[in-house]
Amino acid sequence: MDEALRVGVVGAGPWAHRVHGPGLYEHPGTRLAAVWARRPDVAKTFAEPYDAAVVDGFDELLESVDAVAFAVPPAVQAEFAPQAARAGKHLVLEKPLAADPAGARQIVEAVDEARVAALMMLTRRFAPEVREWLAGLRERDSWQGGTGRWLAGGLLAGDYAMSEWRQEQYGALIDAGPHAIDLLDAALGEIEQVHYAHRSSDGLWQIVFGHAGDLTSTLTLSLRMPVQPSLVDFAVYGEHGQAPLLGRRTAARECYARMLDDLLTMIREERTEHPCDVRRGLHLQQILADVQQAT
Repeated sequence: MDEALRVGVVGAGPWAHRVHGPGLYEHPGTRLAAVWARRPDVAKTFAEPYDAAVVDGFDELLESVDAVAFAVPPAVQAEFAPQAARAGKHLVLEKPLAADPAGARQIVEAVDEARVAALMMLTRRFAPEVREWLAGLRERDSWQGGTGRWLAGGLLAGDYAMSEWRQEQYGALIDAGPHAIDLLDAALGEIEQVHYAHRSSDGLWQIVFGHAGDLTSTLTLSLRMPVQPSLVDFAVYGEHGQAPLLGRRTAARECYARMLDDLLTMIREERTEHPCDVRRGLHLQQILADVQQAT
């Protein structure tokens, strides 16, 4: 592409301020062109440092951009993403993809029909240490199982403590859960079954997954755990011993830049498939629904 990709952001909350805004502004291949949020004053505050236009509605946003990045709750994303895809706009999508599998499926159908590029912002999958870990696991095929822990206090205080969709019954599962489930699924193979799922009264999840090839993994998950720093670790094990995910935890902004690199490559090469594309979002959405059903 000879010119920067014009991107419009839907939403102006903490994640938009922290990652989407600076990420789009700093990347040489993108330009933050427009912002739309349901509160115009919040949209203006977000847009001003980047000299981005504040538009009055979603249709106006679509008229002025080549791609749309969503920074909104899942149900809102499911409402507007199909419209953006049908308008021929490429998509940067947050997790979970929608509020339920039906909503996620509608986004996938719109993306497939329009043949646009659509990537999930599964932050850690774009980190170099994760890519190296997954590549190393594929060199051996005798893994038997794995484990993951994602324990943090993000719903106790801070920017997301007042987030209504995160504070609901399935909060940690639908917020951090897609990231954690994605890593276990990518490491051991497709998750086909939820053997067990339990959520305690204080929001601690214990889940056992069944993967293709009769492999199993366990996940412990909470965003109400007062631990500093957050405890996030993953490992697989088998006849070769164990292979933990090691190395520095790459910052979200750097992961976002790498995601934009991949998005621009997909657009340039007219490709729609990627390990973190919209179909991945649908797969994870179904696993979330299966976990909810199992509790």
